[in-house]
Amino acid sequence: MSDALSVIRSLDGPLRVSDAERRYGIKPSALYALEARGEVERLARGMFVAAGRPPLVQPDFAIVCQRAPRAVVCLVSALVFHEMTDERPYWIDLAVRRGDYRPNAAWPPLRSHSFSPASHASGIETYTIDGVDVKIYSREKTLADCVKFRHRIGKDVMLDALHQYCAGRRRVGELMRQARICRVAKVIEPYLETAL
Repeated sequence: MSDALSVIRSLDGPLRVSDAERRYGIKPSALYALEARGEVERLARGMFVAAGRPPLVQPDFAIVCQRAPRAVVCLVSALVFHEMTDERPYWIDLAVRRGDYRPNAAWPPLRSHSFSPASHASGIETYTIDGVDVKIYSREKTLADCVKFRHRIGKDVMLDALHQYCAGRRRVGELMRQARICRVAKVIEPYLETAL
C-alpha cells in the first residue's frame, strides 16, 4: 500500500485503474483501500489522484483524454482553449475518427463528432495539461472545423471566432490549407474577406 501511494504521489496527473496494474503493478483493491483511508481521491469513475495535491487546472480535458487517447479536442472546446470565443459550454467537443470508439461518460459531458481520417489527422497539437497529453486542434484547423459545423455550433460563434482570429496572430495560408482538407475553402473565403 505504501508503494502504491508513493507511485500515485509521484505522478503529475490522475491514475486510471486500468493503467495502475498494467504499468505500476498496483491492484485495483489497493486503490480502493487507499481511497477508503482518505489517502487518494476519486477524480472520476476509474480515476484517482493523491489526496491533498493542488487542484487540477483543467480536469475535464485530463479525464476525457485519458479515457479516449485517440480523440482530439475540437470545435467550441478548442476555441475556448485557444481563447477565440467567450462561449463556455458545459460539454467537451471531441473529434473521433470515423469508425473509432466514441467515448461516453456522465461527467464530464461529451459531444463526439465523426471526422474523416484525413480531417481527423490534420492540425493536431499536443499539450501537457495536468500531467496528461491532450490533443487539441490548432487555431486554423479549429476555425475550418467551425465553418464546416457552423449550423451545429451556431453561425454567431463561428463569426466571432473568425473575427478574433483575424484580429490577432493569423496564418491565412495555413487556414486555407486546413479549409481545403475540411472541404470548406469556398465557404470560408467570403467570410475571411469580410473579416480582413
